[in-house]
Amino acid sequence: MKFYQRLAYYLAGFLIGCVLLVTIFNKRGQDFNYLPNARTLDNIRSKDRVYSAEAQKTLSEGWLDTAGVTAILRYGNVDFDKSKVAIDSGKLYIIEGKNAKGQRVILDVLNCDSTAVIRSIRR
Repeated sequence: MKFYQRLAYYLAGFLIGCVLLVTIFNKRGQDFNYLPNARTLDNIRSKDRVYSAEAQKTLSEGWLDTAGVTAILRYGNVDFDKSKVAIDSGKLYIIEGKNAKGQRVILDVLNCDSTAVIRSIRR
């Protein structure tokens, strides 16, 4: 068998295997969080969310709601340069995102062992 025939068989099998893997894992709803930003946001989303008094006051203003906070925790960007490593009983993360109107929103989230405390919400 010539080289190009072996290469064609290899590529055909590889392609079939990739298609099977993608279909199997997409049905299960698996997330592949390889990058630090995705891992951090996934860790925060998996915990019980608690809002501080300052964050609740900001939410009562009406320009952002809890669904917007959930969207920011899913699609936002963690600013690791501004985030502090350890505060109180967890790690403080600064997460930047946008609300439904496209305005820039910054969340200060204290990531504890069992809870994620939204400390403040800023524009």
